[in-house]
Formats: sequence, structure tokens, C-alpha cells
Amino acid sequence: MNLMKQKCLLLAAMFVVLFILSSCGEEAESVTNGDSVSFDELITTFEYESDPYYSEKLSEWSEQNIPLAKSTIKINASEPKNVSHPTEIYVGDYENKQNVLIWNSSETGWVEYEVDVPTAGLYEIHASYIPVKNTKDKAPIQWDITIDGTRPFREASSVHLYRAWADELPILKNSDGDEIRPRSFDISTWNSQPLVDSGGAYSKPLLWEFTSGKHMIRLHGRVPVALESLQLVPQQNIPTYEEAFASYNNQSTTNSSETITIQAEQFTSKNDTAIKMYSDKNDRTVPRYTGRIIYNTIGGQRWLEQNQEITWTFEVPETGVYKLGFRALQNTVAQKTSFRTVKIDGKVPFEPFQAYGFPYSASWEGIVLQNSNKDPYLVQLEKGVHTLSLAVTQSPVKPIIIDLEKLLAHLEAIDWDLRTISGNKANSDRTLDRNRTWDMEQDFPGMTEHIRAAAAAMEALADDLEGVNGNKDSVSQGLDTSVKDLRAMLGNPEEIPYNVDEISSIREKIATFMDTLSKQSLQLDEIYIIPADASPPKMVAGWFDRAWGSIQNFGYSFDTRDSLNDMDDTKLNIWVQRGRDYVDQLQQLADESFTPETGIEVKVNLLPDPELLLMSNAAGVQPDIALGLTQDLPVDYAIRGSLQDLSEMDGFQELYPRFSPGSWLPLHYNGGYYGVPETQSFQVLYYRKDILERLNLKIPETWQEVYDLLPTLQQNFMNFYVNPKEYATYFYQNDVEFYEPGGLKTALDQPEAYTAFKQWTDLFNTYALEREVPSFYQHFRSGTMPIGISDYNMYVQLSAAAPELNGRWGIALIPGIEQEDGTISRWAGGGQRTGVIFKQSQKKEEAWEFMKWWLSTEVQTQYGSDLEAVNGVAFRWNTSNVEAFINLPWKKEDAEVILEQWTWYKDIPNVPGGYYLDRELNNAWVRSVVGTDNYMSSLEQTARDINRELIRKQQEFGFVDEQGETLSEIDISVVDQPWTGGLIDVE
Repeated sequence: MNLMKQKCLLLAAMFVVLFILSSCGEEAESVTNGDSVSFDELITTFEYESDPYYSEKLSEWSEQNIPLAKSTIKINASEPKNVSHPTEIYVGDYENKQNVLIWNSSETGWVEYEVDVPTAGLYEIHASYIPVKNTKDKAPIQWDITIDGTRPFREASSVHLYRAWADELPILKNSDGDEIRPRSFDISTWNSQPLVDSGGAYSKPLLWEFTSGKHMIRLHGRVPVALESLQLVPQQNIPTYEEAFASYNNQSTTNSSETITIQAEQFTSKNDTAIKMYSDKNDRTVPRYTGRIIYNTIGGQRWLEQNQEITWTFEVPETGVYKLGFRALQNTVAQKTSFRTVKIDGKVPFEPFQAYGFPYSASWEGIVLQNSNKDPYLVQLEKGVHTLSLAVTQSPVKPIIIDLEKLLAHLEAIDWDLRTISGNKANSDRTLDRNRTWDMEQDFPGMTEHIRAAAAAMEALADDLEGVNGNKDSVSQGLDTSVKDLRAMLGNPEEIPYNVDEISSIREKIATFMDTLSKQSLQLDEIYIIPADASPPKMVAGWFDRAWGSIQNFGYSFDTRDSLNDMDDTKLNIWVQRGRDYVDQLQQLADESFTPETGIEVKVNLLPDPELLLMSNAAGVQPDIALGLTQDLPVDYAIRGSLQDLSEMDGFQELYPRFSPGSWLPLHYNGGYYGVPETQSFQVLYYRKDILERLNLKIPETWQEVYDLLPTLQQNFMNFYVNPKEYATYFYQNDVEFYEPGGLKTALDQPEAYTAFKQWTDLFNTYALEREVPSFYQHFRSGTMPIGISDYNMYVQLSAAAPELNGRWGIALIPGIEQEDGTISRWAGGGQRTGVIFKQSQKKEEAWEFMKWWLSTEVQTQYGSDLEAVNGVAFRWNTSNVEAFINLPWKKEDAEVILEQWTWYKDIPNVPGGYYLDRELNNAWVRSVVGTDNYMSSLEQTARDINRELIRKQQEFGFVDEQGETLSEIDISVVDQPWTGGLIDVE
């Protein structure tokens, strides 16, 4: 992009900003005059979504007096008008039902149904369905729905129908007597359910407007499902509590005064595998903790996402009215209320149970569901078997979250405008003249009113949140603090351009608040069905019980079964630097498979800190194997003679080709391989399909195409994302190796290295990419950064926690540099976790047998499947075994992208002193982007500093003598061709 073009774009942007700010001034002025205005009038936002929220459509329908439907219309699923894949979406028999639609496509597809609606109105859509079993898919049924080719509201892009899951019982125990968290298995049966918003934002099923006449309903999705019918159904009326109570046939209590107690962990079903049992040490929790892990509660941090539901079954001895009680813990966010939809026999009995609030408590509490006057709610139950269900709902806080999204967009616009006009676009003081005196009315017309409007909106949101929550919580307090910060800025308006970073800080807090509000944690120990006239049971331990329980727990803390000093010479000792769930799952799999096959017993321990490996070595206590280590540690230990060279082990040559050559680079040292790749993170391009389509932008293949789309993004107050700390991509794509042959000097003083470094820094200096982005995930969801490069963690976040974007985002190969032959170089690293065998081990052969077993396709597939079945999609196992990777439940289209990008995987070799490379390259970036240094002089300084440290370390380990003469060179592998082994067909 030439200089003249840049100046023209900047001037155009300035005129756009000035026009927008001038038009906003009148709206904001009403705030200063004390006029009463709505939130939408208060805040001028820049919408990235063309579809309205469902709540906005409800208001619109109400204003238009659109009636609720009165009749039901049935659509036979076996009679679609059109389907996308006739060979994979067909009519057949499934699970004891004949003539149903079997939707078993391997990729995203669609089904269309034509319906003739005799009477206009608002209908619920119900589906009679069963998920297709015995597939890799474990997710809910997710559909993007359009009516006559149009999505009526944005929530229609992600509606859910859920599976039913149960845990395998009885719970198994490991050799230490600890319970092993059970796997979940699908118990779904044919079921008729209404379509609901996947975000849990509304307490009732979604309504859909149909005028009289023929309409086309399209279901767009991927998860395999068998479908019997669709029905357009009138909305169910949920009575008030007073109406429900008046309808009870028998308002008297039962003859029995006995309370029915349900152990919460003994549930009947759940709709998400991520909902898990928890081990709790409280002295009143049943069953009591006795020094071994026992799963005696459910929920907590594993029961906080939208629509997650648990169902219990119980039997009442006689008809009557009952109270509902819970022994509960809700202490995740201070003073924040968590909400649940309460259902009896699958239905909400009255309005207060649509979103009942469980208040914050620092410790376990006994809660009887009651109104604001502390009068218990009563439910009538007939004699016999019933179900009780609790589902996470965000309905009380969702309007506030939506308004926070608008507020965030408003603040982003303020931030962008200030940086554009003041020249502070790169967050750098060097571009902002601090000797200049700003006249806000002249230089930024309307800006102070715009900021004042933001402060007023925050204040209103804090009040709304306090009303919903019942008291001040950390979010409302944080909003109040931000209001004070903005109004302090308005006290010195001429200083506002110098406080842009404070606006950015408030934006970051707003994004955090949105995430906090969406989490609705609740942990349960016991559930009580209490006769109306009976007193609730004792739910909290007394003083003596608490004191005695504390003494017992103190005694249990001396149990050394998890101590790394507790080495068992009769077993293969393995330390794993991962969470407890990963460790337990590996121990269970080894006990079930490896030990019976080989006769080798295994003891798996959790390694909380890799530094313990060095300390344990000094103490003479060291495992046979360590897993889950970062990729820099194997060579670091190998240099010091601590690790076994795996290339010397029998069968290594057969193991090597299973992994990409680029993944072996950081594990290779001086001719040997001292670790194996376990998991890998991949770099891919994430993009919002809907936004790019609206802006008429194509997915960029090269960096030049990225530069070409930036003006369009930035003129629409959006931007492209790259992680400023990721630099390997630019150097590798420019054919730059980080070390010279022989490994004694860095190669960063080559001409191509300067080109790569300039490309890296120009993204922020010339093309105005954001230098600090607190959360690409949040910006991606809101649409302010609809495209960017990120890693595996981003994929998991979007899959697990952004259901509203279902079908509206995708991944692609990262941009590259076009070569002379027309191919595009797309080299990129990503980082990996590794496994090693220690040289001092007396069981090297047994350790190697375990390592080969562990890295095999069959075991990696089983481990990944078990992890996800137990813990949900957030625990998707990113195995480095490419054959195992394709066996896990990735979307076909995504797996194909990841596998092709995998062929270009290339990480950085490790050499003595190599830790200086990352440190000094980031220092060079800071000097050239945050500071004023010329990129060439900055990289020259970095090359000198790295070489100085390399020589120091080479002298320490005997590669160079004290005079700097080379004694021996370091053998460094070179990977310069993409890996053909990654090109595996995805069935």
C-alpha cells in the first residue's frame, strides 16, 4: 500500500468518524439535559449483526399485536421438499420407528419442509427426534433455521435439541482407593421437545411468526439425527404461583411427615457430558470424605453453561403438596446469584420456577425454594414416580449481557475514533504529541457527549444488575468504578486523547463482565422433597461436627499416596504435568489395557510443576517417564544428560513417521531424539462467514490479500487479529531458519530475516493491527474482529461456549507467501506437549513399551474419546498422532483444513542458550513497535545479543573453547518441504 493511498484512507476515515460523532451528539445531549431515554437511544452502536435479537422481535410482535397461535400443525419428517445430500439424508427405519428421516450426513447439510399455515400467528416448533448413535458426534443437535430463506432473529442460527446421558455405575476405584470419575453414555430415546435458544437466554421455547399460507422451513446442521416429525404448536401457558396453587386438587399436606432425600450425584440423566460429579470434603456432605476421592456432589464449575440440565427421579408415597429443598453451594463469584429453571415431570409448574435464583453463599447452605416473603413454594405431587429437573438459564441477566455488548461496541468506536484522529492508532506514545493542547469541541466534536452517554449507560446497567441480583456483586461494582473513571476523564476533557489506554482497559473489563455474567455455577449435595407441614431436615453441620471434620481432614492431609516421593519400585512410575482428570483417565486406561497386555503395572502421579523434575533429580527421586512437558524441556534436560535418547530404542524408526517432521525439530539434539510429541496446537485462520459475506470479502490466501482487506475492515470499525508474540510464521514463510548450520550462531542477520521482521512489525506499525487484544474470542463473538489467526484453544472455546455462532464461523489455512512456482508457503508452528524417558530409570525397556502403547493410534483414539465423553467438548484431545486425530469427532470440513495446515507444521529447534531467542525477538518487536527503533537496527541488536548468549552456553557445554574456537558443531535438522504424511482422507 503506497503512502498516498494510506493518506487518502486516513482522511476518508476521519470524515466518517466526524460525521458519526456529530450525528451522535444530539442523542447524547439528551442525557446531559436529564431527559428519560431508552438504552438504545442512549448508546449509539455499530452493529456487526444484521439479524435482530429474539427479544427485539418479541417487542416488535407485541407492538404489531401478532397473536399467539391456537392450533397445532404437524409436518411429517419423511416428506421433505428438498435435501442437500440425498444419499446421506434419506427415509428409513430407526430405533423401532418406521418411515422416519435419517439425517446422517458427514458434513454440514440441510433439509427443507413446506408447510401450509391456515391461521397466522406465533408458534413454537417442536421436533420428535432421536440422535443417531454410534457416531463420533456427542454434541447436541444444532440447527440454523430459516423461514422462507430468512433467519427471523439471530438466535435462530443456533437452536438446540439435547441428548440424554447417564454415568456408568458403579463407580470404579483405582489402586489407591480413589473413585475414578465415570464415563457418560448416551441413553437418548425418541423424544418430542421444543426448539430452544442454545444460549439459555430465554425461559420459554422460541416463538416463530408464520403468516397464513405456504412457507418453507429449512433446517441447516450437521449432527446426525433421526426425525419423525415437526410440529407448529401454540405456546404453553405458565401460570402464576397463585393460579397454580388455586388449581391444586388437594391443598392439604400428606399424612406422612417423612422427607424424601435424594443424593444429588445419583441423578437419572443429564443433557451434557460436561456436567460432572465432584468430590467434596465438607463434614456434612454425604457420603462423607474419608481421605480418598469420593464423588459425593454434582455440579459446581461443571454445571454453569447455558441450558445444562440435570434430572432426578423420585417416588412420593401419597398425593399431597410438598416443598423443595436443596443442600447447595454457590460460591464461584462473590455476591452473584445463579439461576435455574425448575421443572416437575418435564414442565415448569409456575412462573417463579422459570428462573429461580440461588444466592451466593461462602459455604454450604440449606435452601428451601420460597418467595421474597420467605413463604415456601408448594407443588402438588400425585402418588407415584416423578422427575425433578434443574436447568441453567441466563434469562434474568441476558438483557444486561446484550446491553453490555452494545456498550462494548460503543466504547470500541470511541477508542477507534480517538486513535484515528489523534494519531495514536498503534497505542504508542511516540505517535502522540503530548505538547499539543487539544480542544475537544473543535478536534473531537461530540466526543465528550459520547463518553458521557457511555457513563450514564454503565450506571443504568449497574442498577439493573443490582435489581436482578438482589444486591451489589463484583460486576455491578466494577461498572460503578468504570463510571467514576469516565467521569474523571470528563473533568479534564483536554486530557482525554492521552487516556485512550484507559478506555481500552474499560473495554477489557466489560468483556470480562460479560463472561462472568454468563456463568451460572451451582453445586448440590442433597435434594429434599418435604411435606408442606414438615420442617426441613438439618442441612448444615453443627459447631462440633465442623470442628471434628476439620481435625479429620487435617489428618487425611498427611496421606502421601499422591506424593511424588512415594515411588513404587514394583511399578512403572509416570509423572504427568496435566490436570487431575487427565491423570485419572490415563491411570484407568493403563489399568484396563496396558497392564493386562504386558504385565507391567503402572503408577501415574500428577506433576504440579516441572521444576520438581530438577529438584527430584537432585534428591535422587525421579520417575521413569514424564508426560505433558512443554517442548523446550526435553532438550534442556538432554543437554544435562538426564534423558534417554529415544532413537536408540528398538522400534523408534517405526514410530517416527507417525508424526510430522516439523514436530520433531524441538526434540532433536545433536543427533538424538529426547522426547516424543504427545499433543500439538495448530494455527489456523478463523473467520466469521456472515460478516465477510456482508462486507463482500474473500478469505485471504496470502498476506497481500490480508493487506487488501484491512481498509474495508477498518472503515467498518473492525480489524484483523494476529498474536503479536507469534513470530515463527513470518520467518519460516520467508525461508529463514533461526540458526545457522552447525547451530553455533543465529541466522537472524540474513537479508531474508530483516524482510520477515519488517513484515511482522509492519502489521502493527503500518497496517494498524491491535497491539493488545485482551480476548480475540470475545472480539470474534461480537464481530469487532471477524477474522484472525489463532490456535486450538480458540477452536475449543468457540465449539463449547459460543453456540450462537453455530454455522456462522469457519476455519481456513493461514495466509502465506506466494512462491515463484505459484505455490503458497504456509509454514507455522503452534507448540506441543511432549513425553520423555529418564536416563536413570531402571525400567527403560518397560518405559519404552508404555510409550509405544501410549502413542499408538488405537490408544490415543480411546483416550481422546474417553476424555470427551467424561468431560465434554472443552476437553477435546489434540493428539499429535494424525491417524488418531481423524478418529476424534472433528467436523469433516474443519478436519480437512487442520490436516492440510498440519503438513506445514514446523516448530523451532532447541540449542544450548536457545531460550534467548524468544526473549530477544520479543524485545526487538517492542523496540520497533512500542518504541522508535528502526527495524533493521533493532534486529541487528537482537542477533548480537542472542549470539553472545549462545557462545556463553556453548562454552559451558563444551562446544566452544574459552577463546571462542569451535570444538564441535551441533547437529540441527532442517525441514524445508511440507509433510505428505498429513494428507489423509477424512471419511
